[in-house]
Amino acid sequence: MPSSGSTLLLTVLMAIGLVFFLRAASKDRTTVVDVHSPRPALEVLDGLSTWLQARGWSRDGADPERQVLRFRGKVASSLPLAVLLSLLGSLGAACLGLVLIQLWPGLGWWPLLLGLLGPGAGLLYRRRAERPEIVELRLLDGSPTSGCDLRLRAHRDELIALEQELGPSLGLASDGALLSSPI
Repeated sequence: MPSSGSTLLLTVLMAIGLVFFLRAASKDRTTVVDVHSPRPALEVLDGLSTWLQARGWSRDGADPERQVLRFRGKVASSLPLAVLLSLLGSLGAACLGLVLIQLWPGLGWWPLLLGLLGPGAGLLYRRRAERPEIVELRLLDGSPTSGCDLRLRAHRDELIALEQELGPSLGLASDGALLSSPI
């Protein structure tokens, strides 16, 4: 009986881990970063707009008083990750059912039906991960002779792609924190 109790504890901890993984996988990772370019603001904004539209973002409006451009897009969830989460959820729930059968044999085979709850993990991930996203470009006040300063607000992965792909061609420079942080 003591080994069944510890197995139950480990199975419950695995379920808790799955819940936290689901939360982390669908977490909003909107980040703000300031970048500088030695090029004129119009050239930089045009390059950023063209690049974003080529990646599927559509212009959502502008606020000339605040010097802001907005782009809207929809972030899709990962189908392979949803399938993996469904499989792990089913397997984990079935394992929990086996442990419950070992602890209380009188339950019969009914606890194995917990495995049918597993696809709910994939569905929950897909529902939470698919959401509209906004990229916001704000021109900061600066000297016209020293280039332009921008404040970019977007999903962290989009900012990393922007820095890697457009950084050299537009001369974009930030503090480098996006590329060096592990998360």
